[in-house]
Amino acid sequence: MIQRVAGDLQAIRDKKPLIHHITNFVVMNETANATLCIGALPVMAHAKEEVEEMVGFAGALVLNIGTLTPELIDSMIIAGKKANELGVPIVFDPVGAGATKLRTEASNRIMGELEIAIIRGNSAEIGILAGAGGEIKGVEAVGKNEQMAEVAREFAARQNAVISVTGAQDIITDGERIALVANGDPMMATVTGTGCISTTITAAFAAVQADRFVAATGALVAYGIAGEKAALISGPRPGTFHASLYDTIYALTPDDVVRGAKVELVQTIGAEK
Repeated sequence: MIQRVAGDLQAIRDKKPLIHHITNFVVMNETANATLCIGALPVMAHAKEEVEEMVGFAGALVLNIGTLTPELIDSMIIAGKKANELGVPIVFDPVGAGATKLRTEASNRIMGELEIAIIRGNSAEIGILAGAGGEIKGVEAVGKNEQMAEVAREFAARQNAVISVTGAQDIITDGERIALVANGDPMMATVTGTGCISTTITAAFAAVQADRFVAATGALVAYGIAGEKAALISGPRPGTFHASLYDTIYALTPDDVVRGAKVELVQTIGAEK
């Protein structure tokens, strides 16, 4: 798998797919810069009058509910239906699902009305949407669920989507295969937007890799390695880390991925090892 991930990173740089974001205002600049640094092209088009047209140019669509409004929900549904029609993969980030009724209902509507390729969230967001519970404070996860791999696997099978759970150890599953990714650094939790960046990078990989499980796993491996490299540069300084993270994403090479990957395929059911 790691050789495929390395090849996908190079494919992103070669093809420069357009990643259409309907995302939150807190991290829009961060995710646009991260998209450029990984080698893709960002566009942040939210108006419902143009999202169908914009999706037509995109290699992937990001739906992120971090700063949710009823108007944004409508735009997401319109864009998502067009993406489904065109075969453009959707990566959904249910930021803060479970924190408020609006976020939870919007997440369930998006998952119910659209065919989502990859759902990327923290353990609490995924646990709540899967019906297994979780604790949210603001939009951040609190505590941990030791059964999260099985919760995510069952949720993936039910949703017919890849579930990508980010945390100290990332869990990725398509309902059959399960991967654990240990790449990353605690400094990634000290600045806002790092979770949303992982969603953006996941979309870039999904734009060039038809196997969504490989795309989601590869994105977290690559991003985690960049985070490790940035932490070595910054030390315990969040501001320096924030800037260094863009540099290390930009400088990441396929060889870095092959040498630095910390991924374990822990379950395969009728899947290639």
